Amino acid sequence: MGEAFLFDAVRTPRGKASDRGGLHPVKPVALVARLLEAVVERNHLDPAGVDDVILGCVTAVGDQGANLAKIASLYAGWPASVSGATVNRFCASGLEAVQRAAAAVIAGAADLMVAGGVESMSRVPIFADRGAWFADVEVAQATRYVHMAVAADLIAALEGFGRDDLDLCAAVSHQRALRARDEGRFARSLVAVPVGDAVVDRDELPRADASVARMAAIEPTLARAELADVARAGAAVVRAAFPELAPPRPLHHVGSSPQIADGAALVLVGSAEAGRRLGLVPRARVAAMANACVDPVVMLTGNVEAAQRACRRAGVGIGDIDLFEVNESFAAVPLHFRRHLEVDDDRLNVNGGAMALGHPLGATGAILVGTALDELERRGGRRALVSICGGAGVAAAVVIERV
Repeated sequence: MGEAFLFDAVRTPRGKASDRGGLHPVKPVALVARLLEAVVERNHLDPAGVDDVILGCVTAVGDQGANLAKIASLYAGWPASVSGATVNRFCASGLEAVQRAAAAVIAGAADLMVAGGVESMSRVPIFADRGAWFADVEVAQATRYVHMAVAADLIAALEGFGRDDLDLCAAVSHQRALRARDEGRFARSLVAVPVGDAVVDRDELPRADASVARMAAIEPTLARAELADVARAGAAVVRAAFPELAPPRPLHHVGSSPQIADGAALVLVGSAEAGRRLGLVPRARVAAMANACVDPVVMLTGNVEAAQRACRRAGVGIGDIDLFEVNESFAAVPLHFRRHLEVDDDRLNVNGGAMALGHPLGATGAILVGTALDELERRGGRRALVSICGGAGVAAAVVIERV
């Protein structure tokens, strides 16, 4: 068996997912094409040497339908010989794409792969695919579907996290993201996107006024009148699953939830031989990968098991990991991860996370790989772990090691 190396990581800025967001005018296929062009330019790469392009995309309909990975490579002017596939593991889709690319290289089935993801949530809203899991009442009841905010509030209740804990976690995410953006910590991976006569060249979502006091004034999501039916349906499922538990109070709100966003990211993955042949300098190797799944009612906790499995496969302990990038799928998620794996706060999401920077669903996993790689290099660290939980309990993790 071979090894898979990371040669480059690029991403667009993350834009506000609204018709006023900087990336809204840009089609998802064009976001990916811009990054494919950047991979070629930055690495002096002949795209004919790439075996496959794999993209994560959660809502693959409309602008994001029709195997966007393949169509984006054609749109970018890449040769027809480069294949493409689009995958969906809910919020872990971008990380799934990186895992599949690395697995193909390790198995000797490919020499050079491009993997990542895209989600333009301003153009293709979440749930626009009308999937049976959440849109078909019979299927939803049979599979114990709950809205993600219900699961987040349930985790807070089970763990004893209060509103103050969640609000502080969210405020710190914004503070860290602003510092990272202002200090240029994202500069190596960030690729500016031309939009008409303008250029989007930085993340739009972090807020300078995101204090704990400001967070405390926001109404909880599931307390809003328009979501009363969602809250009632979720409460019934939670009551059946945890009859001994008092009904969880609505705690999470738009500030302590992942912000919807537009964005894309790519990682260049290949073998050592491909790197030597093409003059590519490896930045890290994929030390281990893992997937996991938990009960769908507590769907946002699978990242812990995925991280543990990945560490076991890498032959390392939690203490051997210098940096953790854990998707902030609501504030309770990183708090739960930190508690159960006993991770120091100064190793976890040190440059902020999705509550501040946004969560373009299919792209986030690949974004976090690049963020971890850049920060490892900045700090002179050795290992990082990226872990993401997703809908219905799915989760994925990857351990990378600098070379």
